[in-house]
Amino acid sequence: MLPDSFVSNEDDEELHMSIVMAVNTGSSSIRFALYRMDKGEIPLYTGALTSIASKDAMFSVIDSDGHALIREAVCVADHGAACEHVFGWLHDSNTLRPDAVGHRIVHGGPLYSSPQVVSPALVESLHGLVVFAPQHLPQALQALDHASRLFPGSTQVACFDTAFHRSMPDVARLYALPEEVRRHGVQRYGFHGLSYQYLMSELERTVGTEIARGRLVLAHLGHGASMAAVKEGRSIDTTMGFSPAGGLVMSTRSGDLDPGVLLFLLEQEHMDAAAITTMINSGSGMLGLSGISGDMQMLLDAVGDSPRARQAVDLFCYQAKKTIGAFAAAMGGLDSVIFTGGIGEHSAVIRQRLCSGLGFLGIELDDGRNHHHEPVISGEASRVDIRVMATNEELMIARLVAAELSAHE
Repeated sequence: MLPDSFVSNEDDEELHMSIVMAVNTGSSSIRFALYRMDKGEIPLYTGALTSIASKDAMFSVIDSDGHALIREAVCVADHGAACEHVFGWLHDSNTLRPDAVGHRIVHGGPLYSSPQVVSPALVESLHGLVVFAPQHLPQALQALDHASRLFPGSTQVACFDTAFHRSMPDVARLYALPEEVRRHGVQRYGFHGLSYQYLMSELERTVGTEIARGRLVLAHLGHGASMAAVKEGRSIDTTMGFSPAGGLVMSTRSGDLDPGVLLFLLEQEHMDAAAITTMINSGSGMLGLSGISGDMQMLLDAVGDSPRARQAVDLFCYQAKKTIGAFAAAMGGLDSVIFTGGIGEHSAVIRQRLCSGLGFLGIELDDGRNHHHEPVISGEASRVDIRVMATNEELMIARLVAAELSAHE
């Protein structure tokens, strides 16, 4: 819990904000960025501590010119130690003090659909939501606590990764479960919402409303992978469901499973909930299929020699390609496909495989543009606009913080 003295008062007459820090906690990483927001969106520096609790843990910081300020191997046993390292460095090594700190909160449960200035009541509520995302929310709460203690004068703002998908209609949100289960918040929420919000804002800014308000498939393909169907600027469906482990096969996450599989593991294999949780989130997906790695490039390099690596790549592509068709059906057509994330931005091979054979939807890829990772990779005759865009969740957090605090001034 946060001490009251470290939490901003929503009733303050002025929540003036110039320097905004964005904090993006994952299950095994902390990413952060500092922006000057009063004179445009000026990046001051970005950084990350990755592979927490691993021998490969690395801490790095880059300045606004792209120069490395620090890159070093670190020993952090858990997320708490990682928070101490990151926020300790931010506090001790930087003369700038953030006026506000925005936090990516992976799950807003059924309660939150917009950013919230942090209060003691909100923190208590977030602790109650840990059951919805036990692999992510505790880490975000630790980061919020550290930031609040080290920067007591900064306004803390929670930005929810599920908020973007709150526009989904009931038919896309509901699980076919009894009402007494659903009333406890068991439904499809969707994730990667901050990434999708950023893509939508950049589409509207760079190419205009007509494309941004069309029928879009947004494909955030990385270590975690999901796709969203967006029509008239609103999410109408997405692949992830109750948790980030659902949907497409991912690097180490299983994606969707028949519930009978979980019952089999519980009853026949005598696995407990903790073991199943670890397997589904950390030992499955492309890693589990290949037995080699969950990294897509490593698997692509191995497909010639490893049938299991080829199988993992095949399944990833099959599920994602199938989803493009399903979402086109849900939207009554398709105007644009947007690729983002580590795989979506950098793997021409995967983009080609996902678009191949979808000519009946009007999708035609230009092989040259795709190979060179150009912003628009669709062919001249393609009825569907196909784009590659970099996402920036940290900048989206900073934008949401700026907008939220401006509304309170």
